[in-house]
Amino acid sequence: MKTMRLGMSETVTSVLGLGCMRMGGKPEAEAARVIETALDCGIRLFDHADIYDDGRSERVFARALQQTGTPRAEIQIQSKCGICPGYFDFSRDHILGAVEGSLRRLETEYLDILLLHRPDALVEPEEVAAAFDNLFQSGKVRHFGVSNQHPRQIDLLRRYVRQPLIIHQLQFSLGHTLMIDQGLNVNMGIDGAVDRDGGILEYCRLHDMTIQPWSPLQFGFFE
Repeated sequence: MKTMRLGMSETVTSVLGLGCMRMGGKPEAEAARVIETALDCGIRLFDHADIYDDGRSERVFARALQQTGTPRAEIQIQSKCGICPGYFDFSRDHILGAVEGSLRRLETEYLDILLLHRPDALVEPEEVAAAFDNLFQSGKVRHFGVSNQHPRQIDLLRRYVRQPLIIHQLQFSLGHTLMIDQGLNVNMGIDGAVDRDGGILEYCRLHDMTIQPWSPLQFGFFE
């Protein structure tokens, strides 16, 4: 499988990653077969979030990975935090607590990548910066990024955080092409010309943020 560098970091990974959102409902043996199949295909990046099946997806993955006998250093584990039942929380204490929970469930000493999961519109960026400094200096997180955020929200974070934001996880598929549509329909009076995301595609290219498409084979948020 082809590989790619994430942002401007030195980290190289497979161009395809495996989303583990639904792994929490699988028996460990079945999850192990999924992981082994992914590894056989050359996939090395595994995507999680603390909210996926209330943490069960991370626990099942960890036990299944042990069954495969795969050394931790041969894969990259990414997780996300910030979504709480009914609200979003990018406070320092929540981020630190969420990462500790993910590390415990994943049975690993570090995350290769941590993403802020969707925007906290009332974020205090100084608290994010303090959390990132703690996690980076302690070796618990190696790289950072965001998901589903507007360019201005990212700029606000970038003013305060010292670590590069190397990834932006966005919905993108053949059925959901909004980040490209506007660029194809500039100065036209049709729906496709509506700027819905502040030019996020161009923004990520300008700032060396690797775009990770989520649900690339699934159309829409509810469909």
